[in-house]
Amino acid sequence: MNDASMFWLLAYFVIFLFIIGMYSLLVTRNLLRILIGMEVLTKGVTLLLVAAGYMTGQVNVIQPIIITMIVVEAVIIAVAAGGVIAAYRKNGTISVNALRNLKG
Repeated sequence: MNDASMFWLLAYFVIFLFIIGMYSLLVTRNLLRILIGMEVLTKGVTLLLVAAGYMTGQVNVIQPIIITMIVVEAVIIAVAAGGVIAAYRKNGTISVNALRNLKG
């Protein structure tokens, strides 16, 4: 498999991940599914960065960026999961519709 066909295979997979992630963010009303959609979307971006580094031959430049992105992603997901748990304890549900009725 040559470099161009490998790039296009990764590009199609990244587009597929973007579509799944955006669909999950836009359609669902469940907070956990929204978090999973965010995770899938950021994994697509990570894979796109890996493909770009591979195609340009500068994998060593891209690696620190990817590692930083993974760490930031893990922190964001952990904080968001804490928010989901707090919303569940407060309302008894993880539906976005229940959160729209909050006043503060």
